[in-house]
Amino acid sequence: LVRVPVGAFVIWWATVGLTILLASGLFVAARALRRLASPVADVMAAAGQLAAGDYAVRVIERGPPEVRRLAHAFNDMATRLQGHEATRRSLLADIAHELRTPLAVVQGNLEGLLDGVYARDDSHLSAVLEETRVLSTLIEDLRTLALAETGALSLHREGVDLGVLIHDVVTAFRPKAEAAGVLVTTECRATAPPVEIDPVRIRQVVANLLANALQHTPAGGSIRIACELNLEGTRPREVSVFVADSGTGIAPEDLPHVFARFYKSRDSRGSGLGLAIARQLVAAHGGQIAAHSEVGKGTTIRLTLPLERPD
Repeated sequence: LVRVPVGAFVIWWATVGLTILLASGLFVAARALRRLASPVADVMAAAGQLAAGDYAVRVIERGPPEVRRLAHAFNDMATRLQGHEATRRSLLADIAHELRTPLAVVQGNLEGLLDGVYARDDSHLSAVLEETRVLSTLIEDLRTLALAETGALSLHREGVDLGVLIHDVVTAFRPKAEAAGVLVTTECRATAPPVEIDPVRIRQVVANLLANALQHTPAGGSIRIACELNLEGTRPREVSVFVADSGTGIAPEDLPHVFARFYKSRDSRGSGLGLAIARQLVAAHGGQIAAHSEVGKGTTIRLTLPLERPD
């Protein structure tokens, strides 16, 4: 019988135990690594598909909590990108649609003039000129909207008497309204204190609101503009401008979308950019704009501007 020293016996068992422990640890680590690596690989593969333009790709949220959060964040990002891509495609289609009609008129008239089908008189040349103005306005509106939406629009603020500004816009607008048989009145008096705004841009907002109101107000109707100072205690804080018409009104299903670009009701004749531009210009001033309407009774647009420049 061979006698093994106690020390050697202990060392042997310790070695065996450590070996088993190490092997178990490696086995557990390998399994954990596989559980981690597989869902991470899914996210990496999906990221490659997303980069290639597949905005519908999503990943299964599985694995450890951290990896599930990563997958959830990826899916949220993919959903937002898919929405942005849909908006981009819709915008391009809307722009193409809006450009098609005036370009077709210009092309048709020019071809008719060149072929001798139309006489080279003022009426046909005026039609071409009018459509080029439509195109120019549309392009400038798109430029303004793009700058405002990206925060790149420069505002040249100064203290302005809003009552005087609105009076000037109404005066310039009134002949067009009278020709359409629509009465325009204003109840805006001098504003005290003056409002810190870009007068060119707010003039554009008011003109857009008046044009929109006139478009939906039949002959014999009216458009009323009113101003109201909103107080904070005894101190004026902001001013509200109301543009109310007695027109056809806006259908309930259309009302939530009236400030969306290119959104037009079935009987609308405009480009669908006027109210979208108004909303962005008012927002750039730190203000708000909202619409209230009843079918058959008319529409009221309310824009609110802070008297002082926002911090």
